Amino acid sequence: MEKRLLGLLIITLFIHEVKAQIVSRIDSNYIFSGYTEQLAQFRKMPVLPNAIIFIGNSLTDAGRWNDILPELPVLNRGISGDISYGVLARLDEITRHQPKKVFLMIGVNDLKRGVPTANIIENYTRIVRKIKQDCPKTQIYLNSILPINPDKLLEAFQAVKNNDIRILNEGLQQISKTEKDVRFINLHEILADNSGNLRSDVTPDGIHLEVSVYVDMINYLKTVKAL
Repeated sequence: MEKRLLGLLIITLFIHEVKAQIVSRIDSNYIFSGYTEQLAQFRKMPVLPNAIIFIGNSLTDAGRWNDILPELPVLNRGISGDISYGVLARLDEITRHQPKKVFLMIGVNDLKRGVPTANIIENYTRIVRKIKQDCPKTQIYLNSILPINPDKLLEAFQAVKNNDIRILNEGLQQISKTEKDVRFINLHEILADNSGNLRSDVTPDGIHLEVSVYVDMINYLKTVKAL
């Protein structure tokens, strides 16, 4: 009996050690010059009452949200190169506005680094719950992570696969079903082709969007009553 318990203990310790090694290999570092500089600029800006905030990476940063929605109090909180860990770390700058709505799309750079989909989904859950804790009246929209177009994809993003994106979006849909005041927005309806890839005509490099496409995105958000 003692030998069996000792054996189980050794196996348990081994499993914990393996898990710890896996976690330690995840590239979760979100600190780089562009992140710190842009976040510092955000922090200097005054609080905007009833703000509608778009949060994310370069796909969000590139959106000319204020030009497309001049009638609304919009804030662009996209940081090129950001990951889900980076968004989680800077939520205080978001929640200080007590926004009316937030639109979140993050994760493609996580996939680029090889961060497991389960970790990204976990970070989404943490982000959602932190926003709800600090801003209980805020409506949260989880924009679907966009597919890539393999035929045009930049070499730097070759690790990003549509199957992983599908898994992430299924996770986001589940979050929207279990968390109050959280809604999943399926942008694939307007941006994906019949094969499930990012439409060739909307992307210059297989992952980013042409500037004019953001108008279509906003019109879709209006159509589904998110704006």
